[in-house]
Amino acid sequence: MDNRTMFYGATPEIFERAKLLRENLTETEKMIWQELRGNKILGLRFKSQHPMDTYIVDFYCHQIKLVIEIDGGVHKEKNQKEYDAERTFELENCGLEVIRFTNEQVQSELKEIIQKIQNQCKKRKKQLQNENISNSLPRP
Repeated sequence: MDNRTMFYGATPEIFERAKLLRENLTETEKMIWQELRGNKILGLRFKSQHPMDTYIVDFYCHQIKLVIEIDGGVHKEKNQKEYDAERTFELENCGLEVIRFTNEQVQSELKEIIQKIQNQCKKRKKQLQNENISNSLPRP
């Protein structure tokens, strides 16, 4: 897998920042990471603090092109909401799906959040399989 497809052209600086973030996960990121790491959900491999273009996403599964973001209190601020919306738009334009949860949701509803992630993974897997099938059909 080349750098362009999995990391969408992330620079060495972004990789370095991602490494620092991986070493300093927030408590809620640690909670989610415990549930994602080691291919625990449908055998899918998630990466923590994954570099992508100019961004670092909290969690990423390349196989199904799914981004999971955990939003702290700062994400409630107007400027941050606008930035998050633009960032999500750009990631979705790359064919990725982005799902978001708040710190509060993770802390109070961890089991439900993991179930939602699992359901989204199943849905996304099926969706991408259907796209691959239709893309491989001969064109009239």
